[in-house]
Amino acid sequence: MYSTLIDVSQLGALLGRPEVVILDCRFELAAPDAGAAAYAAGHIPGSQYAHLERDLSGPPGAHSGRHPLPDPERFAITLGRWGINSNVQVICYDAGPGAYAARAWWMLRWLGHEAVAVLNGGLAAWLAAGLALETHVRRRDPRLYVPQLQAARSVTTDDVVKLRAEGSCSLVDARGADRFAGQNESIDPVAGHVPGARNRPFTANLGPDGRFLPVQALREQWEALLAGRPATDLVSMCGSGVTACHNLLALEHAGLPGARLYAGSWSEWVRDPARPVATGDG
Repeated sequence: MYSTLIDVSQLGALLGRPEVVILDCRFELAAPDAGAAAYAAGHIPGSQYAHLERDLSGPPGAHSGRHPLPDPERFAITLGRWGINSNVQVICYDAGPGAYAARAWWMLRWLGHEAVAVLNGGLAAWLAAGLALETHVRRRDPRLYVPQLQAARSVTTDDVVKLRAEGSCSLVDARGADRFAGQNESIDPVAGHVPGARNRPFTANLGPDGRFLPVQALREQWEALLAGRPATDLVSMCGSGVTACHNLLALEHAGLPGARLYAGSWSEWVRDPARPVATGDG
């Protein structure tokens, strides 16, 4: 069973197996249909396409973030449509960095599915290895997916307010340093970050080759950030609950499980102008 990362050679050996489902999670925030177009132009053989906004998110509301979690039962139906049940090994990939694939990984974990992993290096690594793509869409026979919801893996805005007041969480923001500092906000209407949060851009989990850092390096870096606190105290956030999942995947791969996702993240936090906002590095 692969439960965090899988490399290109390992995935290549699994192609065509009926108990393996591959999800192509490519997406671009500025061009929501670009991922589906890229999938149609060529994808890892046998892949199903998972659209961030149609499949991996629920509809945003007046008080939600940009990519709220979908209804768990509806997401379970989507998994079944892709041919996934509790006995299936799922592999997720995107263009390379892994942020969208990590969102799919986290959501399957949220439904209690342990056999799910992200392709290390994504499609870029697959192509760099000289491996083929296909344009044909292979429909999977639908299966029944019975969710075992792990609700404790996520926290709400009210939870974050309470945890901050108690001083019982370590809030870590996965956005780039400029957005965290409030210097370059091009997506959300308010710039800055939740007071007391610390910044760990998700790209810090990656080496120059676009793959995750070795386990020991990840563990040392995350333990330094935790500064003696357990990983279970950590709440991961970002702009809308997507790249935050990359940090959760890195923690899990480093042997530091138990951190939680603030799914609403910054885009939900700033829905209420009464909530405090900080700018700068700290």
